Amino acid sequence: MKRSEETTLVYSSETGRVGHGTSKRQDVRPAKQPSDGTVRLRREVKGRGGGTVIVITGIPLKGEALKELAGTLKKRCGSGGTVKEGVIEIQGDHRDTLLKELELRGYRVKLAGG
Repeated sequence: MKRSEETTLVYSSETGRVGHGTSKRQDVRPAKQPSDGTVRLRREVKGRGGGTVIVITGIPLKGEALKELAGTLKKRCGSGGTVKEGVIEIQGDHRDTLLKELELRGYRVKLAGG
């Protein structure tokens, strides 16, 4: 098969599905919510292969400080996780532990969603 300029990437693990540019579908990332000073803990199961993930949004930290906090929270829960686009994701249902830990650190925390 000869490479041509018409050849495009169909799938990438970094960006997800990539179309030919003719798709009418816009960016599917959720809109960034304005920070109101409240840290929200949301439990997600859909699209996670049946696993539960706690998504932490609204933390007023950036860069290395956010990664350090995520590392501390992961150690506290004894589980894995990641930081994506300013959002911390912790694997497993550790809402109560995370709620207490974040309140001890002085954040106003709210349980959001189911």
